[in-house]
Amino acid sequence: MERKIIITVALSGGGRADKTNNPHIPETPEEIVDSAYKCWQAGAAIVHIHARDDKNKVTSDPEVYKRIHSMIRERCDIILQDSTGLGPDVKMEERINVIDAGAEMASLNMGTLVRSGIDDSLFLNTPSQIETYVKRMLEIGVKPELEVYNHSMFRDVETLIAKNLLTKPYLINLVLGMSYQGGLAATPKNLLSLVEYLPKEDCVFNVSAVGKAQLHLTTLSMLIGGNVRVGLEDNLYYQKGQVATNEMLAERAVRLARELQFEVATPDEARDILAIPRLS
Repeated sequence: MERKIIITVALSGGGRADKTNNPHIPETPEEIVDSAYKCWQAGAAIVHIHARDDKNKVTSDPEVYKRIHSMIRERCDIILQDSTGLGPDVKMEERINVIDAGAEMASLNMGTLVRSGIDDSLFLNTPSQIETYVKRMLEIGVKPELEVYNHSMFRDVETLIAKNLLTKPYLINLVLGMSYQGGLAATPKNLLSLVEYLPKEDCVFNVSAVGKAQLHLTTLSMLIGGNVRVGLEDNLYYQKGQVATNEMLAERAVRLARELQFEVATPDEARDILAIPRLS
């Protein structure tokens, strides 16, 4: 099996979890940079970044992201992917600011969800908002990773493709296990069903799963042609009763990929797969 597996690590998330939940969650820019570097050493090709301000609140300030990017670039060539989802404390109209921070990639959520069980607030991603985001990404050369939480979101994926707002290959991240209204349970059945809706050509897909399902569904993803996202944003534990670090989760994903006789993509190999320019 010669296919190369791209491993992404989502370092910290939108602020729902902090060091009281897991002392290894990186919060300051320095901690985020150090965690990104350790994940690169472990074999990850991409880091997914949620930055925080000096009050430890998730922020969309592009200057904070630029600082993090600069410090990471001083240490390694891992692909930088910023979040435009951010979290409930960042206003919808502010989230787009992250795109101007200069990362190679950014997440792009493909539909609206309700944060059920938390505050019943809307995680709003309307069709017009999605198009605004993706047009800005296309304009400045940022590769979008399309975050799909359920089958209906493929309608918006198809719309972006029909309007020529995406460059090939299309990168789609299948997200399972979110405790939101509109999300799907993290089960093999649901994953296999979502895969059937992927574009038949020019598509690379990734799998994210929340909690203990992260290990099982990311392993299944490798076996069915997909890639892997791990990290403390989605899963705080290495195993029951043992909190994880990002590098522990990255190391396990690398080890599993190799045990399954796949190769693990370097950052530059991932850039080639995703049609992202290599660093000069």
